[in-house]
Amino acid sequence: MKSDKLELIAKKEIAYHDELYKLIDFLNKNLKNKRVILGISKNEDKAIISIYEI
Repeated sequence: MKSDKLELIAKKEIAYHDELYKLIDFLNKNLKNKRVILGISKNEDKAIISIYEI
């Protein structure tokens, strides 16, 4: 049975940059056929990048 949940593969906290979301968008568009999706969240002056398997 296939689950519709995303499985977290890795998470990394880095310094936040205003255009970081453009990189995440680019990677998501080009990696979707590899069953990988990236997420980004902001925590004060840090960005948390998450990698998920679909």
